[in-house]
Amino acid sequence: MSEAEGLRTESLAHRVPDLAALELLLAVARLGSLGAAAREVGITQPAASSRIRSMERQLGVALVDRSPRGSRLTDAGALVTDWARRVVEAAAAFDAGARALRDRRDSRLRVAASMTIAEYLLPGWLLALHAERPDTAVSLLAGNSAKVAELLLAGEADLGFVEGLTVPTGLDSTVIARDRLIVVTAPAHPWARRRRPLTAAELAATPLILRERGSGTRQVLDAALGGLARPLIELSSTTAVKASAVSGAGPSVLSELAVGEELGMRRLVSIPVEGVSLRRDLRAVWPTGHRPTGPARELLSLTRG
Repeated sequence: MSEAEGLRTESLAHRVPDLAALELLLAVARLGSLGAAAREVGITQPAASSRIRSMERQLGVALVDRSPRGSRLTDAGALVTDWARRVVEAAAAFDAGARALRDRRDSRLRVAASMTIAEYLLPGWLLALHAERPDTAVSLLAGNSAKVAELLLAGEADLGFVEGLTVPTGLDSTVIARDRLIVVTAPAHPWARRRRPLTAAELAATPLILRERGSGTRQVLDAALGGLARPLIELSSTTAVKASAVSGAGPSVLSELAVGEELGMRRLVSIPVEGVSLRRDLRAVWPTGHRPTGPARELLSLTRG
């Protein structure tokens, strides 16, 4: 807005009564009584009288004749009332439109989540959200942590969930859970018969079935091994990595959340490792300075339940 436009807007604001004053004037015209109009708009009669006098001073004309028999509009007041009605109707239309935009925003939720969270935690949270907000339509975009950040920063998601060691640039976050990566193999693998834990050097020297670079799981493993993890196969989903490990293709490193069933059924075996920290925080993320609102805020609260 130019300086001239700003001055015109400021001047107009001083010359035109506010909506509350115009609504009061319309009530006086309809009810024929300042007292009844005051009660309708929820203020005292002295406050209503003061508001009418202030509007008359602002416009420079008398609007209402007051008498013991009630209040009636002057000729100028009747004309101003016609104008006021149009302004109030336009304001009501504006409010209805803005409310419709808010309702449309609050009726949908776009969630971006890294794979482990999307596969093993998010379904339960979304069921709880549906119980609270059955009319909210949720779309889920699953990808690695880097993809989640990209979607949020492009305005294509309202709330994200990531698994890495760091918060992507441009995002704020809060820790919602903690997770641990474990080394797993099929029961027939030689590691399944070991009696002592693996060392970090042994793990780094062994080709592994891994998630792709950019995933939170890979970020944690690379950090733990000083960037020395050797991929036997790189796959873009936790389910695919797990299936390959179950098939006997080789050892893998996966979230403890992802392999509970396979460990319980002895389709995979957990291999202890010493001297390596494979713990990580799971985080909710959103663009810096834009705290989640509406259904995104409610989903965030459910993750902490």
